[in-house]
Amino acid sequence: PSGAGKSTVFSLLLRFHDPDTGHVAVDGVDVRELDPADLRGAIALVPQSPTIFATTAADNIRYGKLDATDAEVEAAARAAEAFDFLRALPQGFEEQLGERGARLSGGQQQRIAIARALLKDSPILLLDEATSALDAQSERAVQTALEHLMAGRTTLVIAHRLATILKADRIVVMEAGRIVAEGRHEALMAEGGLYAE
Repeated sequence: PSGAGKSTVFSLLLRFHDPDTGHVAVDGVDVRELDPADLRGAIALVPQSPTIFATTAADNIRYGKLDATDAEVEAAARAAEAFDFLRALPQGFEEQLGERGARLSGGQQQRIAIARALLKDSPILLLDEATSALDAQSERAVQTALEHLMAGRTTLVIAHRLATILKADRIVVMEAGRIVAEGRHEALMAEGGLYAE
């Protein structure tokens, strides 16, 4: 449910807050022992509402890795299912996207954010409701891009939509700041409870 504490988990992992009790560990190391810049450098985030800057499409993707070559930017765009719509813009990858990406649809903005995360190539990926605001056609394209992005990474996904989490190795169900169930989709459905509901 909304307000269960899902986003708080991401904030703790990114060290925007430290836990009052317990700890958050990455590879067995308490994140409080890590330099926040190093920790955040190991994490890529695809938020529900991505930040799109009033600059070119290429520069928006390159924000994931500032020294990326044009070829790397284009490869990330291809993997994110963004290459075709970007190439079709009047100035292609050099098109100015406008304030907050005003020239792009929600699905296109999400694919820019996914390309950015692909380019960053971090070992940890956080997906925060990355498909929640999309229509069915955009969701399919974004879901395909996310599958490319998640391959070979530790991925934490905040989701209300079933399609986003069906293939997850472990689903953690939260309510009122607590874990109330965890397991794979089939087991959680068989168990009944909040997830099945």
